[in-house]
Amino acid sequence: MSDLKKALGEAAGAAFASLGLPAELGRVTASDRPDLADFQVNGALPAAKQAKKNPREIAAAVAERLKGDGRLISAEVAGPGFINLKVSDQALSERAREIAADPRAGAEVLAAPRRVIVDYGGPNVAKPMHVGHLRASIIGESVKRLYRFRGDTVLGDAHFGDWGYQMGLLIGAVCDEHPDLAALVARLNAEAAPLDGPIPEAFERITLADLDRLYPLAAASGKEDPAYRDRARRLTAELQAKRPGAYLLWRRFREVTQVALERDFHALGVDFDLWKGESDVDRLIPGMVEDLRDKGLLVEDQGAQIVRVARQGDKRDLPPLLVVSSEGSAMYGTTDLATILDRKQSFGPDLAIYVVDQRQADHFEVVFRAACLAGYAEEGQLQHIGFGTMNGPDGKPFKTREGGVLKLNDLIEMTRGKARERLHEAGLGEDLPVEEFEAIAAKVAVAALKFADLSNFRGTSYVFDLDRFTSFEGKTGPYLLYQAVRVKSLLRKAEADGALAGPVVVAEPAERDLVLALDAFESALSEAYDRFAPNAVAEHAYRLSQAFSKFYAACPILQAEPQVRAARLTLASATLTQLELALDVLGVSTPERM
Repeated sequence: MSDLKKALGEAAGAAFASLGLPAELGRVTASDRPDLADFQVNGALPAAKQAKKNPREIAAAVAERLKGDGRLISAEVAGPGFINLKVSDQALSERAREIAADPRAGAEVLAAPRRVIVDYGGPNVAKPMHVGHLRASIIGESVKRLYRFRGDTVLGDAHFGDWGYQMGLLIGAVCDEHPDLAALVARLNAEAAPLDGPIPEAFERITLADLDRLYPLAAASGKEDPAYRDRARRLTAELQAKRPGAYLLWRRFREVTQVALERDFHALGVDFDLWKGESDVDRLIPGMVEDLRDKGLLVEDQGAQIVRVARQGDKRDLPPLLVVSSEGSAMYGTTDLATILDRKQSFGPDLAIYVVDQRQADHFEVVFRAACLAGYAEEGQLQHIGFGTMNGPDGKPFKTREGGVLKLNDLIEMTRGKARERLHEAGLGEDLPVEEFEAIAAKVAVAALKFADLSNFRGTSYVFDLDRFTSFEGKTGPYLLYQAVRVKSLLRKAEADGALAGPVVVAEPAERDLVLALDAFESALSEAYDRFAPNAVAEHAYRLSQAFSKFYAACPILQAEPQVRAARLTLASATLTQLELALDVLGVSTPERM
């Protein structure tokens, strides 16, 4: 079951091929002038250069062949060689019936699904989520859902930062503040306590708030005091050597952080399949370093061990991958390379997608090249999906009024507060129980944040505007939720009245436009998938909602005579199914009522 655009593209491609021209010239797009046509074909213009003919002559020949297609009522040449296509009401009716009968609402499944890892979120032990994590979380979750919906086997990995120098800083800071815990760490080391045993009860008084408070103080001390820094490095080495005291205290750090992060992520509608951290690949690093050495890739440079990745013809200078520092320790890039190896061994992905700030592009280019040189991945198998920043009104990355970094949990609560305010302003949910109203406000808040982000192409930056994002009017997440709830209310009333849905028969212009909007779902999904760009799905959801709103205003449903009412109820139901599927790909869930 193909969408009309794809099916007509195949017909147009065949028409070009019959003229001895490439079939890809028959690509069909939505019309720039919907008042004149539903679709258009622009291939005659580039074809004219190849064939050295007048483009209108080629367009006329293609249009003549297309006029015999039963799905079209016209195929006309316009301008310098555009071909305008208008679909028949019968073809639109048949397509609407297909979509309405399909649980996927016209979305196809990939013919050759792949195994995919999506690496996103990037949280760190001891650090609560802040606003800087928002885009990676929202975009990564949507990419994961998109690829899964298309039919791929997908795992989302938080890739926890949990194993570096900052852990040594924290262990030292906690021990300084709690001498009894320092004594316990020493005793556990002396007793060679089991690493996988229960975490000592005394460690459980350490909270994420403690770690969040201590880390910046310890980091500052590490910069100012060489002795403090040296001790932190020594404690990091003890942790990575798995000395029991340091290791069990670290387990508490990791546990308390993950619990809080899972709460904050879940409140945003973001959930991971894997919480693998840098610590999970530490065991692979010694063997990987030897493997790189055996393959002749590891080079000594000023006491460090590096892999050179620069290529002849590079337009910019890329540094080598620093694998082992001059002090003998593994580096950030080493862990990333070991993670690629771990994923190859444990999952065997056909594709690994890294959703990380685009300012990290060079780092990932270096790591990916090293992975390909080592045989841990093939060219194109590793993709860095960069994104811009969420900015304040001053055009700089969003900060609090005091100039600090806003915690993600505070941002979510702030948005929920605004969502409650908007619901009250609109008189929505006034008669609902408090618990249900709060659940609706939470969904409105998530929809506002996610749609504001995902309606932009990921590579662009945008300005945070809470008033605009939470509005029930315009191109916003709350507007889409309101449209979905309106359809649900309509269908409940129809059910209460005993009105049944029936076969679609398209006759009115607003019905045509709605079916054409429904038909565009597969095309939007395909574009989003190919470009790692969920904004195509967000744009589709908005256009579908607009088309339904115009249909709702122009075409009475419950008041129509039975056969027309039945057809329009089917269109309404198909719209709801497709809209909810599109929103789910974006990571947005809809309430039953408002």
